[in-house]
Amino acid sequence: MPDVKLKHNLHLHLIVFIWGFTAILGKLISLDALPLVWWRMSLAVLLIFGYILYKKTSFKLSKKDIVLLLISGLVIALHWITFFKAIKVSNISITLACLSTGAFFTSILEPIFYNRKIVWYEIVFGLVVLIGLYFVVESSEPNFIQKSFSENMSGTMQGVLLALTSAFLSASFSIINGKFAQRLDATIVSFYELLGGILFLSIFLLFSGQFTMEFFTITAEDLMWLFILASICTAYAFIASVAVMKFISPYTVMLTINLEPVYGIALAVLIFEKNEQMSFSFYIGAAIILITVILNGLIRNHKKND
Repeated sequence: MPDVKLKHNLHLHLIVFIWGFTAILGKLISLDALPLVWWRMSLAVLLIFGYILYKKTSFKLSKKDIVLLLISGLVIALHWITFFKAIKVSNISITLACLSTGAFFTSILEPIFYNRKIVWYEIVFGLVVLIGLYFVVESSEPNFIQKSFSENMSGTMQGVLLALTSAFLSASFSIINGKFAQRLDATIVSFYELLGGILFLSIFLLFSGQFTMEFFTITAEDLMWLFILASICTAYAFIASVAVMKFISPYTVMLTINLEPVYGIALAVLIFEKNEQMSFSFYIGAAIILITVILNGLIRNHKKND
């Protein structure tokens, strides 16, 4: 029995490592954020569609659920667009460090969605995260507070704002998805949400005149990275993470997911070297954010067990 649990824990770390690799792929793919996400979602939905047919799972849901899932797909699409755009304008390390704030956006949004009181220590932790963010940004953009009010905002500041927006959208999506996951098949939920994201993005691309021959002209290298992103990092990772949750507590899953920025930043430094090597103050800030997020999880779990 301990060996079985170890096996699933190692599987979970592999999944989180794969999610960390998503940022690397975002840097490797030459496409801009919007077409990148459209292709990612399109390929992933085709793969999940094939998986559903293979498993002979029913697509049938109520009209209300389908509409809500399609709309929530827009949220995840915007989360991915802002995430990849942040990587393009700044770098992987800054994006992942800022994305770690998603846990605190969740702690703010949960009381609104689930009608519970705001917990005082989560507010304190939120302020500590802001201190961590200060170190992260100041490391590559000295006097960024003054510069942020200038007309020409730097790539670093754009990346920070986009990554924070992505973190907020991710937190919103996880809360919305939590309600669906309680009563619907996770694979079917994923299929309709990805489909919804494609539909909304396609409408925007169509009316903005971006569906051109150039849009559908992709290099062999980009297509290879996109397929890995859609298959391993999206379709497989999602389905595998749901399967692992049957054997591991949600609390363990949550704490392990917090390692995604660590894996991602470590991979970025190894692969891109000088482009991702940050100053010492950056790593202080990133450590403050990560430790605070983990402490928040530990305290929340302790409170639940009391």
